[in-house]
Amino acid sequence: MADETKKTDQEPGPAPEAGAQTSPSEPAAPGANKGAAADDTALEAQVADLTDRLLRAHAEMDNLRKRTERDKEEMAKYAITKFAREILSVGDNLQRAIAAVPPGAAEEDPALKALIEGVTLTEREFLNVLERNGVKRLDPEGEAFNPHWHQAMTELENLEVPPGTVIQVYQPGYVLEDRVLRPAMVVVAKGGAKPEKDENPDSEADTGSGESSSDTP
Repeated sequence: MADETKKTDQEPGPAPEAGAQTSPSEPAAPGANKGAAADDTALEAQVADLTDRLLRAHAEMDNLRKRTERDKEEMAKYAITKFAREILSVGDNLQRAIAAVPPGAAEEDPALKALIEGVTLTEREFLNVLERNGVKRLDPEGEAFNPHWHQAMTELENLEVPPGTVIQVYQPGYVLEDRVLRPAMVVVAKGGAKPEKDENPDSEADTGSGESSSDTP
């Protein structure tokens, strides 16, 4: 019995069929390569799209930051706009009080003179406080009319100044930084002297040549 078992174990297995070939690995199918290339292309497109979105988001955040800083600066610069407009009447009243005193009256009355000096100092300090906060008075008498800062109340014929010159200020104006709080109410000159045209240099040359020719014997 033991001999039969040993013989069975020693019998060779079936021989491989003729013409059969064995290979360690089979080559990938062409369809598989095309699928991998398509996946790579899709991933690259997705990366490009995400990169573009990220750059756009960074640009939008930068613009938002700049716009916020600009709004903050403007808010700080023009924060007193409403208060400044309401307090302008104080300066107007001080100016009216000084202008109401007849010329020479203060010299005759020491008390009135002291009062006018006090009002003048108060007005000066008032204007200094406004200037320290960015508010400046517009008193454009003798300057050229500026429609952005001045409001023309009327026009008067004045031949002594060029046209468009402010010859009288009814009420001074005020500006906060570069923003008009109140335009100056002014009277503008019309007519007036116009700049003379330059003489023709050719005529002067002809005149000089004529004089030289007349002197020749």
